[in-house]
Amino acid sequence: MSQLKIYNTLARDKQQFVPIVAGKVGMYVCGMTIYDYCHIGHARMMMAFDVIYRWLKASGYDVTYVRNITDIEDKIIKRAVENGETIAQLTSRFEQYMDEDTAALGILPPDATPHATDYVPQMLGIIELLEQKGLAYPSDDGDVNYAVRSFPGYGKLSGKSLDDLRAGERIDINMGKRDPLDFVLWKASKESEPDEVKWASKWGSGRPGWHIECSAMSCATLGKHFDIHGGGADLQFPHHENEIAQSEGAFGQPMANFWVHNGFVRVDNEKMSKSLGNFFTIRDVLKNYDAEVIRFFILRAHYRSPLNYSDAHLDDAKAALTRLYTALAGVDSGVDAVTVDWEESHAMRFRAAMDDDFNTPVALAVLFDLVTELNKSRAPALARQLKALASVIGLLERTPNAFLQGSGKGADELSPAAIAGMIDARIDAKKQRNFAESDQIRADLLAVGIILEDKPDGTTNWRRA
Repeated sequence: MSQLKIYNTLARDKQQFVPIVAGKVGMYVCGMTIYDYCHIGHARMMMAFDVIYRWLKASGYDVTYVRNITDIEDKIIKRAVENGETIAQLTSRFEQYMDEDTAALGILPPDATPHATDYVPQMLGIIELLEQKGLAYPSDDGDVNYAVRSFPGYGKLSGKSLDDLRAGERIDINMGKRDPLDFVLWKASKESEPDEVKWASKWGSGRPGWHIECSAMSCATLGKHFDIHGGGADLQFPHHENEIAQSEGAFGQPMANFWVHNGFVRVDNEKMSKSLGNFFTIRDVLKNYDAEVIRFFILRAHYRSPLNYSDAHLDDAKAALTRLYTALAGVDSGVDAVTVDWEESHAMRFRAAMDDDFNTPVALAVLFDLVTELNKSRAPALARQLKALASVIGLLERTPNAFLQGSGKGADELSPAAIAGMIDARIDAKKQRNFAESDQIRADLLAVGIILEDKPDGTTNWRRA
């Protein structure tokens, strides 16, 4: 049996993970609202659950990972109208950009990516069920709202009591509501809105509220009761709290056994957000840093901890990742496909770290301990083990030269062929004992970020700074 423990926000503690069905895991994660480029905070969230997905599979589970697409929402409608394009044109374009960004970062695609607009009938079915149970009511303005005070468990995820919740704090006050804490399940259509965001219902033309979308999509793909529900810490309240109220109110059983939330990305000790103007898109960061460096940077922090973004931290991540790849360089591991020897001591420590709520910082520390031994022995078996363990969390999946020579400073200035030519010229200069020219070539290469690795038998390799 797996020794995996996961921090459960609902229990406010680490708990032994036991799946509902032995050997199988259903995991639903709230995904992107696609109307703009993904930023590094989105990358952090998707990376966190990518690692969880990878480790569950490495632990032998048959995993069904669902990460939804929100393709109908106020911001999407506003942006499409501003751009003079259809909702579908806007969302399909930014979904493609998201897929390109996540692929670059080595984030595996989920097993299912339900789109909200494909599940409106299921949403209407849940809303009708809630109305029958006295948990939903239509208002005079045409909206259908959830009656929060009629659901006894409201607040159990966030730890907020109804008395603590004040109208106006992240809750839309609407005169059509019986209580300011109530939230909308179905929004009545406005004449100004495009026809493509209007669906027929027993309550009139309208569109779904944000919260009901995830209740419907998770139920349709994983069932009424599943193992893990995840998302960013900012979704704990009100979004996930409202999902619980909807799903458990409608179906009368727990929605998910484990609620998992990743921490925020911070810039200069402030939460990264568009409103503060301190956010960075994945695409912007990829212009300056290798994608695997970004992945390594994110994995150095525990998924529940704040992640402090800065160029200095990314530079440090690059230096650390370079150390891992340099250790592999020049060691013939014998085979391209490598598998982990889980009986080996480093692997056992790696497993213990990952079983402790996916503790990637400790797992990475194990890799560096392995590097220390590899640098001493240059043993192919240790190189294979290093590569295999790292690949479990999506690292070291290229050849050393592909990383060391493929990107970084000088990548646009000198091609590998040009560098090889300068190295040959330097070798010739050394043979002719023209050390001044040899030193000048080395200095010229260093000036554009090319570092030569000299050994007693000559210059055997190079890398970009």
